[in-house]
Amino acid sequence: MSSIADLAALVARHVPRTGMVSTPIPRLSLFRADAPTVPLPAVYDASLCIIAQGSKRVTLGEQSLVYDAAHHLLVSVDLPLVGRVIQADPDAPYLCCKIDIDQAVLAELVVAAGGRAPKAELPALAVYRSDDDLIDAACRLMRLLDQPDSIAALAPLIEREILYRLLTGPHGPGLRYMAVADSNLNQISRAIATIRTSFDQQLRIGEIAAAAGMSPSSLHEHFKAVTRMTPLAYQKQLRLQEARRLMLSGGTTASSAGFTVGYESPSQFNREYARLFGAPPRRDIEQLQRSGNLLTPV
Repeated sequence: MSSIADLAALVARHVPRTGMVSTPIPRLSLFRADAPTVPLPAVYDASLCIIAQGSKRVTLGEQSLVYDAAHHLLVSVDLPLVGRVIQADPDAPYLCCKIDIDQAVLAELVVAAGGRAPKAELPALAVYRSDDDLIDAACRLMRLLDQPDSIAALAPLIEREILYRLLTGPHGPGLRYMAVADSNLNQISRAIATIRTSFDQQLRIGEIAAAAGMSPSSLHEHFKAVTRMTPLAYQKQLRLQEARRLMLSGGTTASSAGFTVGYESPSQFNREYARLFGAPPRRDIEQLQRSGNLLTPV
């Protein structure tokens, strides 16, 4: 049986310095931070986040959760969170692996188990105590990085095991609520997917509601209950985060980044950017580059 120390050693070996690594295993990403970070807004994909070392705080509206090597984070729908690594140093860095949830496999497992959505709405964001079986499965998935020829055959099996273990644990009701087609959480997930594919275009609430299978008024009510913001505010955050990424990774100017993500007014872009990130675009990017803070979603 693998331990959390084994998982930490695996993540540290594959991420030798501060940063994020996308791996050859679909849906598996690794993260490392050698120092605490400032609060960073980001949209977290529906995923399982397992910290192998260190700790982090995530905030959704007024809800704030801390997770660490003894606890993992389950995000049931793509959510706009503010994350901050709170425990990390060069001798004991923050180490984390993120496994994005394969919705098709999850739905298949729920159907096979004869599951139905719980009657009561459940939180889309929660922290649970990690157990040995889950950590062992995560370690076996990580070890496939040293066996690239086995990834295609074995990684889907281990991912399926991980989802099964989540479904049979305290996370089960939330995951069933996430997977069953007629649950509000599943409908909001479809609305979010529609917004994310066209965030740089004019938002048409009627089209989003139709994609979710909801009325516009019901969409507004349940969307805000899950994400703590309206569909329009969610789209705005997506635009601003993509603009930030463009400026950080490609040296894009603020005016060009704003135009690319759908803003027609540079002054509006600068104003809304500063409101979200705490500083105008140029100053924010300069501060991030000097500090080396991660733009990490886990």
